[in-house]
Amino acid sequence: MKFFRLIAIFAAASGAVLPLRADLTDGVKAIVNDTVITYSQVQEFTAPAVATLQQQYAGQPDVFQQKLNDLLRDSLEQLVERQLILRDFDVEGYHLPDSVVDQLVQDRIRDRYGNRITLMKTLQAQGETFDQFRKEMREQYIISALRSKNVSQEIVISPYKMENYYLNHQDEFKVEDEIKLRMIVLNKTSADDTNTVKRAREILSEIKGGASFVDMASTYSEGSQQHQGGDWGWVERSVLRKDLADAAFALKPGQVSDVIDAPDAVYLMLVEQVHPAHVKPLTEVRDDIENNLRTQEQARLEKQWIDSLKKKTFVRYF
Repeated sequence: MKFFRLIAIFAAASGAVLPLRADLTDGVKAIVNDTVITYSQVQEFTAPAVATLQQQYAGQPDVFQQKLNDLLRDSLEQLVERQLILRDFDVEGYHLPDSVVDQLVQDRIRDRYGNRITLMKTLQAQGETFDQFRKEMREQYIISALRSKNVSQEIVISPYKMENYYLNHQDEFKVEDEIKLRMIVLNKTSADDTNTVKRAREILSEIKGGASFVDMASTYSEGSQQHQGGDWGWVERSVLRKDLADAAFALKPGQVSDVIDAPDAVYLMLVEQVHPAHVKPLTEVRDDIENNLRTQEQARLEKQWIDSLKKKTFVRYF
């Protein structure tokens, strides 16, 4: 039985359960073989991401609508792919024993709901039945297994490919001038506050007299990094406000700035080290390149697989 060949690559299912119902009365978006995907299903599948879009593009209705259209289109495609995979499971003659599904259900109840009573209350609140829940768990598991079998196979990225990518994408690995920065921040009580400037000059005088910048920052700074001795770590010019960046990047390692009087606060800065702009070496970015290329190859394999399923299945969009 093909199940025994397939079961070895089954992995424990994870992620959100994806409700799939066919209601012809709310508008058909696609047909996959004999399964209907409706507009309400697409909306339901998209709903969690819509709330994020609404927050992200509040006040930009045109942009929101464009992003929403893209999201709905992508969601429809995911639902179509889901049905293609489920059909392939049946066509290929695979079988998933009820005992495996029962164990999946029990694992999900334990991990997410704690007990069956909580699950049933949750399903009732969502307008779902236990049979629907069990069916969705089964389908989710099948999809995960077939994706693993056809896409998530071991992909080996050769050193040549990584080196070639590195040479052809140098802009991705460029780093601006960087400084290792510490900062003392003294907040003003008002725009014409002169007492804060005076206090900053007194602190600067103590530092020039031999006091530790770290100790002075820990004692007097009102910035977010006070308890770290004013340590901002390595920062690029773009991280800082222009007036602060101009002052900080003019300093040499070990130098402390003059008092910087800004409208909101007064600043003192210490530059500990400087890194000139450079391109990160291949040894530093090799893992990132390998992961990027592996992701690209997995996407290519998945598209190839889905396209092959579409060629042997009736699919129509509306």
